[in-house]
Amino acid sequence: MKLAARLDQIEPFYVMECAKAAAEIARGPLCDPAQGGRRMIYLNIGEPDFGATPMVQAAAQRCIEGGQTQYTPALGLPALRQALSHWYLQRYGLNIAPERIAITAGASAGLQLVCQALFEAGDEVLMPDPCYPCNRHFVAATDATPVLLPTGPEQRFQPSSAQIRQAWNAHTRGVLLASPSNPTGTSIEPAELRAIVAAVRERGGLTIVDEIYLGLSYDPRFAASALELGEDVVSVNSFSKYFGMTGWRLGWLVLPPALVAPIEKLAQNFFICPSSIAQHAALACFEPAALAIYEQRREEFRTRRDFIVPALQALGLRVPVQPDGAFYVWIDCSEFCANSWDLAFELMRSAQIALTPGRDFGRQGVERWLRLSFASSMLDLQETVARLAQLLPRYRRSHAARPS
Repeated sequence: MKLAARLDQIEPFYVMECAKAAAEIARGPLCDPAQGGRRMIYLNIGEPDFGATPMVQAAAQRCIEGGQTQYTPALGLPALRQALSHWYLQRYGLNIAPERIAITAGASAGLQLVCQALFEAGDEVLMPDPCYPCNRHFVAATDATPVLLPTGPEQRFQPSSAQIRQAWNAHTRGVLLASPSNPTGTSIEPAELRAIVAAVRERGGLTIVDEIYLGLSYDPRFAASALELGEDVVSVNSFSKYFGMTGWRLGWLVLPPALVAPIEKLAQNFFICPSSIAQHAALACFEPAALAIYEQRREEFRTRRDFIVPALQALGLRVPVQPDGAFYVWIDCSEFCANSWDLAFELMRSAQIALTPGRDFGRQGVERWLRLSFASSMLDLQETVARLAQLLPRYRRSHAARPS
């Protein structure tokens, strides 16, 4: 069978490959209580442990019982687009016309639609390294080229406007950013983001910002949306993270007015519409009681971050930049191993802890990084620290004893 050449540019999603390995170990003797095993602790996937609120679950049940399961418009229920418009006004002070909002089958579908509408063979799109791997693969799937800009802790693992200007050439179409970022949990400094948008605008390009973790910002400096910088900015967002609806596969785009009709045409053909049940259920996200729950959960994530980061540091696992959003810690594990892929599998086997190695997230020095998700319970985080405290000293001595 002859496959499309573009597949050569798309790597496996190693996050999910590691998840499969962890699940396989969890089914074996290492995690069998009858054989002295212990449960696997999963800190590898960015999935909130809270799930959909009772209001959302009840709304979904009413939707099914009432037979509201037909197709919706391709851009989503007008009521949901209006609810999001009102939410932007109340939370961010932004007047976003509901006509600019497109409901999508998850943020992934939204990014696919945007990339298909804007990019083609010969185009280049600037992105940070490290970044969420699927974002660059959405670009590659259009036969365009993702160009990764190396970033480090001194710039919060985010690109600078100077890098954007230097890397821009005749083939560059725009930038694809994320703030807060997966895997680092860091946001772009507001002044720097403003300078990036200005640089891209001056060059006739487009700024796309993945904001799916924006609701989970813990520092007021980074709590504003990039949408305040102008109608030509594209924002990608999701009901998965802040609203806890991961498996419901529902997201949205905020688009420049000129991009709405092209996105609608593609959405009609690619998806028909997002899940009608998920859309009707998501209307309940904006009930005052539900919004209060989401804010309580955000504070719980902050509490988990404030526990796990210093605990990791005390174990010798360096966290050079405190995450200001999302629920990830980007850990420098080079004191313990030469390759985080090997360490991740060692932790699965020896400590029954599933973390994500840096391999997925970029090209520059990713072998020294691990990603930990603190979307799991505080009990899981505490148990993780206890297990690491037992294992890491032995592994560190073993690593130090190896010939270089």
